[in-house]
Amino acid sequence: MTDPLMSLVWTDHVTGRRGFLVVDRLVRGVASGGLRMRPGCTLEEVAGLARGMTMKEALHYDPRGRYVPLGGAKGGIDCDPRDPRAYGLLVRYLRAMRPYIESVWATGEDLGLSQDLVDRAAAEAGLVSSVQAVYPLLDDESAARKRLADAFAVEVDGIGLDELAGGCGVAESVLAALDRAAVPYAGTRVAVQGLGTMGGATARFLARAGLTVVAVADLKGTIANPAGLDVEALLTARDGYGTVDRGVLRPDDRELPGDAWLSAEAEVLVPAAVSYAVDGTNQERIRARWIVEAANMPVVAEAEALLTARGVTVLPDVVVNSGTNAWWWWTLFGDIGPDADEAFAYLRRSMRALVGLMLDRAEADGTTPRAAAHALVTDRLPVIAERFGWYR
Repeated sequence: MTDPLMSLVWTDHVTGRRGFLVVDRLVRGVASGGLRMRPGCTLEEVAGLARGMTMKEALHYDPRGRYVPLGGAKGGIDCDPRDPRAYGLLVRYLRAMRPYIESVWATGEDLGLSQDLVDRAAAEAGLVSSVQAVYPLLDDESAARKRLADAFAVEVDGIGLDELAGGCGVAESVLAALDRAAVPYAGTRVAVQGLGTMGGATARFLARAGLTVVAVADLKGTIANPAGLDVEALLTARDGYGTVDRGVLRPDDRELPGDAWLSAEAEVLVPAAVSYAVDGTNQERIRARWIVEAANMPVVAEAEALLTARGVTVLPDVVVNSGTNAWWWWTLFGDIGPDADEAFAYLRRSMRALVGLMLDRAEADGTTPRAAAHALVTDRLPVIAERFGWYR
């Protein structure tokens, strides 16, 4: 794959903070990818995420579906989302990017930003919607927008469907890997870094499938219990940033340092917070058999090579966490309706098939799951380009 189609660096005239937009590829003139806000965000990081979005879109290509994969893009803002100036900065960024959001870039929540916040800031910036670039591709725009709005209004046991879709996909990826290895769910232990939208939903689905969540990490540190944590109680006690009120902890729950999740006695590790969480040094502490990338780019390449050499399987982000993006478009384009049971069933079937395809390819080629996912993308991009066109 070649260089991205477009890279932009924007400097806020009020705070001096920088924002970025990278459009990796367009399909039918449109690209899809979220907007993240975190201190230290860089153009290089956003470019990697945009390339990842191109891959996620291609991996979900189904010639029988109404949803036609888009190109990949990503936005980023170098700011702590808890900074009092963050919201004004977000509005000014969206105002500056308005021509691109109106025409080529469909975006939404990502690390540090909720969809509600993006929607509010987008309206203040004069935008119809953060995904309005897709509207000209829809058969019936009003019906599609109502369907998506209705889906966002659905709640399941107190949590919005939009906040659960991605975690459902991550959890199904874990279950598919366990089934393939003939490992029973009962007795399989999981540690999750991050209890925000993705990590929290993943923990819920895995706990309900019968796995034991033994550790979760948030901004305050790691909460651990070898006998299993009360996931539902922790989810109920989260603030808007995924930080758990320690007042709900039980007597046997332990508070440990923030990086203790890495060395948890668990078969599965789910990094679901920040990029670059597992590096060449701290990977030595990992005892798990699987690392399942719920976050974007959490395992650096050097660490993955070392982990692979000692028998740890890394299931890559481009497959594992692609469910959120796919659910948006399946709903908007009409492959599924605004119903939780239908959404979860569709997600589970699609993710299980995709994980199986990736692991089959890895086994056949003698490569890692990530290399296999990249090979699948390499096969599919020309097919998508031939059918729908693309721009560089």
